[in-house]
Amino acid sequence: MKKRIDLNSDLGESFGQWQMGNDEAILPVVSSANIACGFHAGSPEGIFKTLKAAKENGVAVGAHVGYPDLVGFGRRNMDIDSGELTADVVYQIGALKGLAAAAGTQVQYVKPHGALYNTIAHDKRQAMAVINAILAIDNQLILVALAGSPLIDWAREQGLKVVAEAFADRAYNSDGTLVSRKLTGAVLHDPKQVAQRMLQLVTEGGVMSIDGKFTPIEAGSICVHGDSPGALEMAQQVRAIFEAQGIEVYGFAHKGDNE
Repeated sequence: MKKRIDLNSDLGESFGQWQMGNDEAILPVVSSANIACGFHAGSPEGIFKTLKAAKENGVAVGAHVGYPDLVGFGRRNMDIDSGELTADVVYQIGALKGLAAAAGTQVQYVKPHGALYNTIAHDKRQAMAVINAILAIDNQLILVALAGSPLIDWAREQGLKVVAEAFADRAYNSDGTLVSRKLTGAVLHDPKQVAQRMLQLVTEGGVMSIDGKFTPIEAGSICVHGDSPGALEMAQQVRAIFEAQGIEVYGFAHKGDNE
């Protein structure tokens, strides 16, 4: 059977005159677009423009929900009441659904952003608040979650479809967790090295850890960032090496395929 993988990127994060990332250049490379919903980034006009561009490129659309933290770009931890967090996530998905409908496309999955993503990977209380939000607004939405995290089982136990995610530009510990950004070597910058690692992930089911051990990682989607220096070249190299090896880049949400 032909191997295949999804490539996703965080988009729609510009805010008015403040430009973030390079959505137009990254959309032809990826198969899924995690689009900001206004809480950590993204203005309505910018989000709308990105949704239209995603449709034009045949890219699946997901809600990139986050904490209400524009100043901190959603990267600051917040101890939010469960009911409030559920309402926040419903609000964000609902807003993106409305804009997506007007753009002629639809929201097919949810990928939490930044601190919210990292917190709910292991914090069951906040995780359940997010899961409940998805179930409340649209139980057919697929949740994108950190590969190997407890969140995957918690979500599946509630009936949600889940796709596990790996990160192209991040180093891994030998237990399958991401190396902390506070440590040297946590973020990778060489596009060719990153591409080779992601090829290994797809063909061998894992990558070499920061301490040189082969580490199994089960993932149906790979995140390629679009807002850091060299990010576009990195994403292009990853896609190119997949195509050269006959690996199909496809949007999991288009076909409803998930692990």
